[in-house]
Amino acid sequence: MHHRHTIRRAAVAAVAVGSLLSLAACGSDPQPADGATDSAGGDSGSASKTIVFSPLGLQIPAMKQLSEGVQHYGEEKGYDVTVQDPKLDPQKQVTDLQASIESGSVAGAWTIAVAPPAMSALVQTALDKGVPMILNGTPEDYGLDGLEPGVSFSTIDYQAQGEAAGTELGNCINERYDGKAEVLFAESAPGTAGKEELESAVKKALAATAPDAEIATTITVSDRTAAQTDVSNALQGNPDVTAVFGQNDEGALGTIGAFKAAGKDIPCITEAGGNEETLAAVESGDIYAVVALQFEADMAQSFDALTAMIDDPEAEGVQLTVPQEVVKAEG
Repeated sequence: MHHRHTIRRAAVAAVAVGSLLSLAACGSDPQPADGATDSAGGDSGSASKTIVFSPLGLQIPAMKQLSEGVQHYGEEKGYDVTVQDPKLDPQKQVTDLQASIESGSVAGAWTIAVAPPAMSALVQTALDKGVPMILNGTPEDYGLDGLEPGVSFSTIDYQAQGEAAGTELGNCINERYDGKAEVLFAESAPGTAGKEELESAVKKALAATAPDAEIATTITVSDRTAAQTDVSNALQGNPDVTAVFGQNDEGALGTIGAFKAAGKDIPCITEAGGNEETLAAVESGDIYAVVALQFEADMAQSFDALTAMIDDPEAEGVQLTVPQEVVKAEG
């Protein structure tokens, strides 16, 4: 169905946005999300079938699309989903969620936290009120010692992502260049979630798979246009680059643009992302492999984990991991 494709595309972009957010909070008055469905209202009698979903902010198209997907999935499961709009403001997110949880109008809450540490007191309030929550990250991000009944988490295995991307880059180098290549390595910006884990895993796996490949130059990825410019500039001083770790969709697509603009053969490219355009580039042969996070599956497992806690308040929460899949062109 169309909304399922929307969920997957939106959520990939959502992680890229969320990983770069500042943890600074600013004041804002609570107000309902534009276009959101507020099915709960103030009727505590509807709480058993009402869930509140608080994404990063609906001004991000990916978050708005994801919210719509969550509403569709909730409807399929027999739940009303109220979407809140924190507008990237940690304080507003906490204030709005606290109002819903303390009113007794919701049976559970799913939050993509702008700033997990800012949510610690709210998580304890939800536990005290018996309102289950599912959150991004791990228990420690919210000041908890570990899993307990009433709260579950979902996180990305950045080390596994990096290992897969580095291994596939090495495989491409072995297949096309007999194991020897000058590599352009696109780094994420400082402070990006999972940066150290992912990038160190890429380098380790690349070295193990294609030991004669050498990282010749690096860039820092911001957006696609900047990535194309930066790769073009890097090629001026490193014209023999034949392999690129593109980091994410923006970096990989920018790399393709830069090589085409320079009239060069497309190099070995791997990355961790997986929007529709990069998956199409895998099919066309422009990208060797994408480590694609399976966010439609994660949305389903997260929603189902939340409703399981609603059904059984005594059940211990779970630590979920976003599923991932290496996508390569067939043959």
